[in-house]
Amino acid sequence: MTINKAFSKDLLNFLKEIKENNQREWFNEHKVEYKKLESDAQQNLNTLFEALKTHDDVDKVKMFRIYRDVRFSKNKAPYKTHFSGSFRRKKPELRGGYYLHIQPNNESFIAVGFWEPSKEDLMRIRKELEMDDEEIRSIINAKDFKAIWGDFTGEELKTAPRGFDKEHKAMDLIRKKQYIFTKSFTDQQVISSNFLDEVNRSFKACRPFFDYMSSVLTTDINGEPLI
Repeated sequence: MTINKAFSKDLLNFLKEIKENNQREWFNEHKVEYKKLESDAQQNLNTLFEALKTHDDVDKVKMFRIYRDVRFSKNKAPYKTHFSGSFRRKKPELRGGYYLHIQPNNESFIAVGFWEPSKEDLMRIRKELEMDDEEIRSIINAKDFKAIWGDFTGEELKTAPRGFDKEHKAMDLIRKKQYIFTKSFTDQQVISSNFLDEVNRSFKACRPFFDYMSSVLTTDINGEPLI
């Protein structure tokens, strides 16, 4: 499936403007313009959702609201200065998620993986890596995968988690708190006609990683099914 669609330069310009005018009065004056851009962006997410369904079992697409939750933040600016959406894989048998982030000044990116694994899931992953890290390394170090996704990003501990040998050969993986890959895009790429196609191709390339993690997280330490 080929997608000849992209996000508009108008969306990037609007996000630049709201960064300079992050006030309710300005937003209300430009709300009609925003609603049109929001509708176009939602169509793009829906198009990408349909493309994802041709190679993965995704069951939900979500566009995040532009309104910020400022209740517990020192930054009281009411609006986000980026656009974002996510795509959920069918649970409980499939794990991991897809994320799309559009932000001007060459700060757009996509991400895949595990942002906030539960305490139980994180321990299960770490125990698997403690027993055998060869399979996941063969996946994430494969030439085609590496060319698109590079290396893991995300938070990690400075030392070994409690109960793990700090000298373990897989400690570089075990100490991670998140298992995320990201891919950056320039503004020019975001507005190019093949942008959504490139995003879809990149998402598809992460399937070996998702299949591995889903297998781990749906079995116990002995490999017995949990679902």
